[in-house]
Amino acid sequence: MTTTADSRYSGVLRLDGKRALITGATKGIGADIARAFAAAGAHLVLSGRDEGELDAARATLSDRYGAEVRTAAVDLARPDGPDMLAGLAGEAFGGLDVLVNNAGISHPQPAVDTDPALFDATIAVNLRAPALLAAAVGAAMVRQGTGGAIITVASAAALAPLPDHYAYCASKAGLVMATKVLARELGPHGIRANSVCPTVVLTEMGQRVWGEDAKAAPMLARIPLGRFAVPHEVSDAVVWLASDAASMVNGVDLPLDGGYTMG
Repeated sequence: MTTTADSRYSGVLRLDGKRALITGATKGIGADIARAFAAAGAHLVLSGRDEGELDAARATLSDRYGAEVRTAAVDLARPDGPDMLAGLAGEAFGGLDVLVNNAGISHPQPAVDTDPALFDATIAVNLRAPALLAAAVGAAMVRQGTGGAIITVASAAALAPLPDHYAYCASKAGLVMATKVLARELGPHGIRANSVCPTVVLTEMGQRVWGEDAKAAPMLARIPLGRFAVPHEVSDAVVWLASDAASMVNGVDLPLDGGYTMG
């Protein structure tokens, strides 16, 4: 029997009334996380750069799930982007209980051919922006005094080197360690910080980078389950980490990789 996203989120995997900010929420993994959170009963602040896409996502989630949804069109690569988004998201529902740091980019290149501009762009979007956003939201959660959860969507490339992904691996590895520092510092305030580290996920971006059989075959050969992930397998883990079912989970980088990072 096929299980729908709606029926999966019941019992302890509910997020009823939790106020959640999801970045990169209109495409790929982020869009699926937004759907999962709406199905689980969360109040959502969706972030992205395209106001039209955000409006469409808000309408879809409101109509399908009856979810309370707000949007914030912010370019997180701007120097003031993280602080701006933290402020807007906190105002939307009078505070935040969950941050899902999902927005990211990839510009595959061999290390010896690194384009400095693309390297800087990758670090800005994948490391600087989410790290500063998590720090700002974490500070607000401390002031709020009711705990919270910060979930980083990192990558298996943070845990094992991936050829032609020099900047991407560096950015995601840095983000995993930044999340662990948050777990250490914010844990005493009841705020949990964890990362999920998926292998290739068959989103539009995943298909673009890994769609060719010749490129996919060596990667698939290293995954004991013999396949790439699909978006809901990431979303399910993120819902769990945001929920009370994971109330003792803090500082974890959780591989969602079919065994790839076992070596």
